[in-house]
Amino acid sequence: MSFSTHILNAATGRPAAGVAVRLERDGTVVARGRTDDDGRIKGWNPGRGVHRVVFDTGGLSTFYPEVVIAFTVDDPDQHYHVPLLLSPFAYSTYRGS
Repeated sequence: MSFSTHILNAATGRPAAGVAVRLERDGTVVARGRTDDDGRIKGWNPGRGVHRVVFDTGGLSTFYPEVVIAFTVDDPDQHYHVPLLLSPFAYSTYRGS
């Protein structure tokens, strides 16, 4: 199982580079890092269960200092891609490929 994410700053139309991101399971941090120049993090292997990916978006949006997305890994053989599209007063996500 692998996990990746991508942050797009919809206000600028550009990837959000250098954003701190952490992945949690059962209240424990299982991975942390910063988005690359293309706004991506990839290669994390969190395992089965309910996870929370926490984006430290304070430098991009003063209204949303952080965005938390909870999701379930039920098949550890699949890839899970959870992108974040962030604008000043809204955000959206989906399960990507």
